Amino acid sequence: MELSAKTKIDELLKTYPFLQDFLVHRSPQFKLLQSSFMRKTVGKVATLSQVATVGGIDMNRLLSEIAEEIRSKTGESVTVHREISGAARDSRERQEILKGIILDLHKGEDMTVLKRRFHELIRDIDPSEIARMEQKLIEEGMPESEIKRLCDVHVEVFKESLEQAETPVVPAGHPVHTYMLENRAAEGIIDEISRILEQLCDTPDREVFEKYRESLRALVERLARINAHYLRKENQLFPVLESHGISGPSEVMWAIHDDIRTALKAALVQIDEAKIPEVYGTLKDLLRSINDMVYKEEHILFPMAMEMLTDADWARVQRGEEEIGYAWVRPEEGWKPGGVLPEREGKEVPGEIALNTGHLTPELVNLILTHLPVELSFVNENDEVVYYSQVAEKIFPRSPGVIGRKVQNCHPPKSLHMVQKILDEFRAGTKDVADFWIQMKGRFISIKYYAVREAGGKYRGTLEVVQDITDLRSLTGEKRLLDWE
Repeated sequence: MELSAKTKIDELLKTYPFLQDFLVHRSPQFKLLQSSFMRKTVGKVATLSQVATVGGIDMNRLLSEIAEEIRSKTGESVTVHREISGAARDSRERQEILKGIILDLHKGEDMTVLKRRFHELIRDIDPSEIARMEQKLIEEGMPESEIKRLCDVHVEVFKESLEQAETPVVPAGHPVHTYMLENRAAEGIIDEISRILEQLCDTPDREVFEKYRESLRALVERLARINAHYLRKENQLFPVLESHGISGPSEVMWAIHDDIRTALKAALVQIDEAKIPEVYGTLKDLLRSINDMVYKEEHILFPMAMEMLTDADWARVQRGEEEIGYAWVRPEEGWKPGGVLPEREGKEVPGEIALNTGHLTPELVNLILTHLPVELSFVNENDEVVYYSQVAEKIFPRSPGVIGRKVQNCHPPKSLHMVQKILDEFRAGTKDVADFWIQMKGRFISIKYYAVREAGGKYRGTLEVVQDITDLRSLTGEKRLLDWE
């Protein structure tokens, strides 16, 4: 047996199946090898050099370890052709090559050529060096958005093998089935927008633009509902994949989701402001990005997830989807998770309080309540004060002596009738909120009362929320960047 950086991982695993477990234990990144889909697609073209890159392992070290494993398990003789370190490009040269690939990608150069150049570049370097090179390019002024486009080249490098794989077939009602229904709906909207863009052409005149302006805006607004699709991926699917040691999709796709969201907002502003050439360019790029994401989902993400996740995992994915919502469609009836369903996230943990979504120790509950930028107090269904938050800077003075006292006795006689009216209306179920605001010592204070009820509507008490909103009232515009010094 001969081993080198160019040895294909698929061929190696077919000859020595025991190497799969060996590699999975060697690096968490190699868990993808447990997926037959990934072995049949990416594995067909991935070399040991690329495997070492994914795992963040020195190439020569990996070759030696694999050779030793083969010898110990089979007794066979293994010849290792090591990489010659002197042949490797120096860091600066590799950085210039990466920079050239990105610039040529932006210019629209032939993807076949870029694939070959990128494949050669990543052959003998590890992920940390790629990250360092990318960071250096950002420091030199290259927009981060351009560097993100390398993800497309990554996909193109393996596209031939991905094309041979079948799109996953899943039962109606399964989370992946719903994702794919949304993709078909998105493609329909994209087709409608594309037909309008064909009418506008590269240099649309104002008359043609005005003819389609309202229709175009309505379609872009409809397309923006894809945000629910991305939110479910980010908050339901990605966490479950990460629990299996698969973090790549969340790291790469989330950034692209954000780019798509930004482009959708920009397109709507450009339509409203009649920035005709900009609208055309923004929408062409936007539609391409969404179509590319559909491809990555259905040829990489979903097949891999179907291979790796259990029914219990999918039940966990499905459990929170309704809360986030769907884009254009509803899940169809059909699939029900088999086997034992996972317990709800609020399951009991010794020493902790089970909540609707998660669990906390009493100490953490207290810390959270006292770190909120509001003062809280709670009166139970018997009109007794049973809690107030011990915040550092009080707006209204409170002391432990108030606990257990009737709330009617905590207010001056002149306001007692108002307090009683709020309690009576809350208890009767005719009102749910009462709000007031006052000015005190040059500050603007908000005071709100909320009726607290069980799911069935039974009254359990009244929550008072007091907040100094002086600074909030003066805010204008937006603040999206951290300005710490």
